[in-house]
Amino acid sequence: MRILLKWLLHAVALLCVAYLYSGVEVRSFGAALGAAFVIGLLDTLLRPVLVILTLPVTIVTLGLFLFVINALMFWAASGLLGESFQVHGFGAALLGSLIYSALGLLIDAALTGLLRKQ
Repeated sequence: MRILLKWLLHAVALLCVAYLYSGVEVRSFGAALGAAFVIGLLDTLLRPVLVILTLPVTIVTLGLFLFVINALMFWAASGLLGESFQVHGFGAALLGSLIYSALGLLIDAALTGLLRKQ
């Protein structure tokens, strides 16, 4: 149940990113659900490999390169989904992933607080 709720809220967060920033476009709530699923899948499967492979660069940049990896995951999801979820360039992916990550932190904190009370 928690995973489903988290997925739905991340889809809403993706719609908020598209509303707040014009560099990210989401066609519908169904497209947002699909994009949230693909972003989650890429973050689970591909991101750890990229973090390990780019560890020297991440250390030299004091962790700032992780923002680039997040942007690449966000941009890759738009490349996989085509017309339903679009990110217009790397700069849009960087800013969109920052907003999406901030909203994701809020969602995780809210869910942790809500589910702890039950």
